[in-house]
Amino acid sequence: MQTIVQGGKISTPEIGLGCMRITGLDKKQAESHIRTSIELGVNFFDHADIYGRGECESHFAQSVGMTSSLRETMIIQTKCAIRPGICYDFSKEHILSSVEGSLKRLQTDYIDILLLHRPDALMEPEEVAGAFATLKQAGKVKHFGVSNHNPYQIALLNRYLGDNTIIANQMQLSITDCQMIDHGVNVNTDSPSAIDRDNGTLDYCRLHGITIQAWSPFRYSKSTQPPLPSGFAKGCFMGSENFSELGKKLNSLASKYDVAPEAVAAAWILRHPAKIQTIVGTMNSARLKEICRASDITLTREEWYELYKAGGKTLP
Repeated sequence: MQTIVQGGKISTPEIGLGCMRITGLDKKQAESHIRTSIELGVNFFDHADIYGRGECESHFAQSVGMTSSLRETMIIQTKCAIRPGICYDFSKEHILSSVEGSLKRLQTDYIDILLLHRPDALMEPEEVAGAFATLKQAGKVKHFGVSNHNPYQIALLNRYLGDNTIIANQMQLSITDCQMIDHGVNVNTDSPSAIDRDNGTLDYCRLHGITIQAWSPFRYSKSTQPPLPSGFAKGCFMGSENFSELGKKLNSLASKYDVAPEAVAAAWILRHPAKIQTIVGTMNSARLKEICRASDITLTREEWYELYKAGGKTLP
């Protein structure tokens, strides 16, 4: 498994395991999946206090029988700031209480990376800075990041964070949902894909050494360009008849590299020079093994663009 250094501060595998659906496994199955993941070199586990209203964090730790020695083999990331049914909350009080809850549920003394989970319109960066400083000084959080933030929101935070600057930004990214790439390809055109929906997040993060973490790497959404058929919402593009051309190209390259199509789809993200980490949420160990093969292949420039176009994109 290849590694990347997030924000220049912490070395992680370039593929991480998202744990949002881990409660779908019983404890024995979950333990087996977690240990298989570690054996594969995927020792990065992505959580959030909102996943299962905290049950996913608890289930993870209980299933594996968390110990200090096992904990040292893991890189654990969690997120906070979504208050179910109410709002987003970046207040110092809420951040601190959220971390305490995650630490208890995860049965650990520290979080490797804490992300703020979606922007809070009422954010006061001084409060965030105070919370981060308190957590860092107490040894409860080592590094900090955000999820679904644009460059100005990150810059505003970083103005107050001192040494606790943002090292990661988790964003939706897949072959079919890559708006952060589309607008850069279509600069100075009248294509709908030229619309900059995130204020240049990809280039900003590259300029400032912030690692983008790609969530939902195999899914498409309602915003996929070109527009999906009427009534079409979102789902997995792997094997979908609505992405038949993409499926053919994935299968062709899978045959060439002797890997599964999912590995090719993940390799498409890993091929980008921004050194993007791919967060996969599969709870199937066999599928995870196949996806991890993405770390062993490097798509050519031509293959990368062929997949991009097969996903429904056009080049100017």
